[in-house]
Amino acid sequence: MPPAAIGVVRLSGPRAGAALEALAGRLPAPRRASLALLRDRAGGPLDRALILWFPGPATATGEDLAELHLHGGRGVIAAVEAALAALPGLRRAEPGEFTRRAFLNGRIDLAEAEGLADLLAAETESQRVQALEMASGHVSRAVEDWQARLLALMAGAEAELNFSDEDDVDDGDATAHRLTEAMATLAADLSAWLARPAAEVIAEGLSVVIAGPPNAGKSTLINALAQRELAIVSPVAGTTRDVIETPLALDGIAMRFSDTAGLRGAGADAIEAIGIDRARAAVDAADILLWLGPPKDAPDHPRCILIAAQVDCWRGDAAAEADAARCDVVLSAATGEGMEALHRHIVEMARTLLPREGEAALRQRQRAALAEARNWLTIDTASREAGDLILLAERLRLAAAALDRITGRAGVEEMLDTLFGRFCIGK
Repeated sequence: MPPAAIGVVRLSGPRAGAALEALAGRLPAPRRASLALLRDRAGGPLDRALILWFPGPATATGEDLAELHLHGGRGVIAAVEAALAALPGLRRAEPGEFTRRAFLNGRIDLAEAEGLADLLAAETESQRVQALEMASGHVSRAVEDWQARLLALMAGAEAELNFSDEDDVDDGDATAHRLTEAMATLAADLSAWLARPAAEVIAEGLSVVIAGPPNAGKSTLINALAQRELAIVSPVAGTTRDVIETPLALDGIAMRFSDTAGLRGAGADAIEAIGIDRARAAVDAADILLWLGPPKDAPDHPRCILIAAQVDCWRGDAAAEADAARCDVVLSAATGEGMEALHRHIVEMARTLLPREGEAALRQRQRAALAEARNWLTIDTASREAGDLILLAERLRLAAAALDRITGRAGVEEMLDTLFGRFCIGK
């Protein structure tokens, strides 16, 4: 751990107050910073520090909480940790344990904890924005709304099933019809969320593949984008024989750029042929394709930017200029001409693959639970099941159980260790 101006030691649990009092000699007023000389059990001075006391349960972890704001030298922190370790009932926290206690004590739900984990790992602006949406409860509030709507539907179904002989209870067929209509509306709302981009796209980066025939300038382009020499540039066709990938961020959007082997039919040896197969697979899997080659030969891809490269080599050639007129960008990676225009095209296309402002993207785990809930709410109105209140009530219950897994109310014990293990000690 490098030295710092300030080092913060956090204590949580029933012994937090006693530990703070043992080192500082007193408990300060709740939620007010106070200066104190910390001493070990033998009375030796440790550090003059700011101390804070937060009695539970209205704390970050839902427990008694104390903080020691120390001078950040390694020796100071080590001495204070040693003094704390000598006190009864204290131990060093496990990675993510403070957040785990907050979850177990109901201070945050699982979706918010996942957002916090993503926020700690965020490296780009788009990752930060999306993680903050999740950590601030955007998804959790949506789930609460869906659960409230489900609860109202379940109450209506139960009322009809249990009190159907009462005069003020609706006819069963009418209730079933209203239920199926309301279930369809809610299923449509869930489908709209499922249509949003996945969180993994933002976290892992969009796949941007550079493809084209041999000697089209692909390797020169990826070197220019990365601003360093990643790929060998040579006039010899077939120099690039494998996919070369590098992570880059453009305008705060994480991307993975890939240089690929030149696509050609005849003339490739056995090893180059393997590279060409991998290049075709990369093109098929790309979020965005940068095609350096004749526009007529471009693969059928929904997000393809046609690039007329090496303009410094062919300017004045009538056939090349005719092809260039059909391209989105004309550039020379060697001289930098057209690179800003390419940057702009890539970013504009990338933004169409990201959530709109104010929208939260769902993780794979959350999407699976939401899809399950949507499936339970989707029913053929012409089927016998659509008129069976008992089966409709069961579908509502199963949909609610699936939504519970998003916020961690049920069925998530097996993944908690993995999630909280991603956090640092102080979280």
